[in-house]
Amino acid sequence: MVTLLTTTFTPLDFLAVILLGLAWALSSWVIEHPPKGRASVTILMRRYRHDWMAEMLTRQPRIFDSTILSSLRQGTTFMTSASMIAVGGVLAIAGNAERLDSIVMGVGIEGHPVAFWQLKLSVVALLLTHAVFKFIWSNRLFGYCAVVMASVPNDPDHPDAAPRAQQAAELNIRAAMNFNRGLRSVYFAFAGLGWIVGPVGLILAVVVTTRAVLSREFASTSRGVLLED
Repeated sequence: MVTLLTTTFTPLDFLAVILLGLAWALSSWVIEHPPKGRASVTILMRRYRHDWMAEMLTRQPRIFDSTILSSLRQGTTFMTSASMIAVGGVLAIAGNAERLDSIVMGVGIEGHPVAFWQLKLSVVALLLTHAVFKFIWSNRLFGYCAVVMASVPNDPDHPDAAPRAQQAAELNIRAAMNFNRGLRSVYFAFAGLGWIVGPVGLILAVVVTTRAVLSREFASTSRGVLLED
């Protein structure tokens, strides 16, 4: 393995992979800990989730709230299934890497050992696997949120009503945060596919993906709409 790394991969390959890891980790940190005065969409939505649970206290019946939460859980279930299928697809390609090598060779790139492609695909598989775990945990947190919401007394003046509504809001926020982390892992997994065409392809894919992820959080139309309130 060491021989393969030193003889087949170039310093630019290692630099590209490090850039992928840093972009993935730092973009999440910046989104969840944005600069003062420049809140991300993720942070702005926290207030709305608290407001949602505050409104739930006086809404009778609470069918609307349960419907929204059900749709959120369906989203996490779908993304979990899709990511698991994607992981299986990547592993299937890795198990038949000779075909991938022949496809790439068709565009003028020299052939490489099977382990060469398997190492590249393992980066994609790891990111997708991380996404699966995050989506599963997000689904479970939304489930916790549903239980806590159901425990909120119908009487808004009950001493347990407001505290439990806030607990539900915090669980909802944690669920959404994990869901967003899973989405970012999927985004950067797609960027990892750029390594198939070489380190330059990976670097370009990381730059484009990072820009897309950050722009949606800090320079999107949806952010402007949330700031209008």
